[in-house]
Amino acid sequence: MNTKQLRKKQLALPLIIAGALLLSACSTNSQPMNHQGHDMGNMGSTSSIPANSEAAAMSASNDTVMEVLTGNSFTLTAKESMLHLDDSTMKNAWTYNGTVPGPQLRVKQGETIKVVLNNELTEPVTIHWHGLPVPNNMDGIPGITQNAVKPGDSFTYQFKVDVPGTYWYHSHQNGVVQVDKGLYGSLVVEPKEQQPVDKDFTLVVDEWLKDESMAGMSHGGGHAGMNMSNTSSGNNSSMDTPMSDAEMMPLMYTIFSANGKTGAAIQPLLVKQGEKIRIRLVNAGFLSHPLYLQGHEYKIVSTDGQPINNPPLVSGQLLNIAPGERYDIEFVANNPGSWLLEEHSSNPGAASLAVPIVYEGYESTKPKAEKGDMPIIDITKYGEAAKSNFSLDDSYNIEYTMDLNTEMSNGEMAFTINGKTYPDTPPLQVKKGDRVKVKLVNKSPKDLHPMHLHGHFFQVLSKNGQPVSGSPLVKDTLNLLPGEEFVVAFIADNPGEWMFHCHDLGHAAQGMMSEVKYEGFKRDFVVDPTVKNMPE
Repeated sequence: MNTKQLRKKQLALPLIIAGALLLSACSTNSQPMNHQGHDMGNMGSTSSIPANSEAAAMSASNDTVMEVLTGNSFTLTAKESMLHLDDSTMKNAWTYNGTVPGPQLRVKQGETIKVVLNNELTEPVTIHWHGLPVPNNMDGIPGITQNAVKPGDSFTYQFKVDVPGTYWYHSHQNGVVQVDKGLYGSLVVEPKEQQPVDKDFTLVVDEWLKDESMAGMSHGGGHAGMNMSNTSSGNNSSMDTPMSDAEMMPLMYTIFSANGKTGAAIQPLLVKQGEKIRIRLVNAGFLSHPLYLQGHEYKIVSTDGQPINNPPLVSGQLLNIAPGERYDIEFVANNPGSWLLEEHSSNPGAASLAVPIVYEGYESTKPKAEKGDMPIIDITKYGEAAKSNFSLDDSYNIEYTMDLNTEMSNGEMAFTINGKTYPDTPPLQVKKGDRVKVKLVNKSPKDLHPMHLHGHFFQVLSKNGQPVSGSPLVKDTLNLLPGEEFVVAFIADNPGEWMFHCHDLGHAAQGMMSEVKYEGFKRDFVVDPTVKNMPE
């Protein structure tokens, strides 16, 4: 079945969902988890890596699913591989270098890096460097910044990494399908002046279908198309109204993973008393994940790679990480025992996302999940106010409103920006140097929209009419709940054609995409009509 057919396939029988719920129990067979860090101790993950070499910190196998590559020259090969989520759950995945996630690229601020993408898959692919400012022709958007890389071909990405932080990369060719199959990995730009920690872990979270027969009904074919198919926006009170996308997806995607492992297959993060620990959290999936760290106070030191000013210690609260977002947290290992970093949501897959954090000497102790409702941290009120680049009272060259909605279009569900679907959404036209203010409004009755701007960071100025009262909040991906309104601002300092879209890629595939276009910018490639570029 081709992608166009998938996108038109509808979910007709709610009984399918009921069946899926009955099958959604999570497996608990143990296999090691993979991670990287400064002092890995006895964690069996990485060894020292020669500088300026393309060396793998771990071999790719069923037991190790994350490589760490250092230096400034890399090769990523897109190919099919088998993913072992646990001993009894295997998925036919699309991968970079044979693993899900693909290798972490760990590079130094100020370096110019080169990444050769080889395509051994049967469909065209690309690499988009999510959150990392790169030249427009390196952004990896098929038909917009390059032609997708055909099967058997290669493409070389080369750019300077100027902004330190936690990022990730993924295919942007038919991303709703290809990212869902596993084409993603993490990227860390280490700052010139590092704040040392004793251990530095990365956790890439994702979700998977329990029942593969539902694949055509989810991302790309039903992810949005199956929803509310007999209703129009705002008419959600009828008893025969099908579920919204926000309600449907957690019932289909019931296996949650961290670094390609699920349930008890997630090996503990081993720590020693007194160590300073950093955990880099990346959401490569399609659902939000509210996470709770047991037994410790921690600080959120950055969001989307950008630092939080004077972050306070928090405990007993949930850190919600939406699709495309990244959060770095730090804590001191001062409470010996065996604990969990666990999901606290009502989703059927929540119990399968629980990462043990185990102190040396407590390896035989099994941590227990904690119950109870907890508040979610409001990142707009977190940290300490400081001088920033923008304010609500500043003058702006351009002010623009993006109304985000869930609507019917030609008998199918669509996710719209200002009433239009891509490529008919009106672009945001800018000139280099413009100061741009954008109001984002989520008018969808139930659906969440994590909006991602390529090529730029934006500063969040207000939420629901209230100015940001915490640290200056600089992001590239911002999650909007139904009814929420945010005002953000950025400077047009990176000429090109840039996507501005929802990072629930099912929503993007069904219309929720726009572009920021610079006046006078000209592409440096010619669109190849034989490639079948699919930028969604």
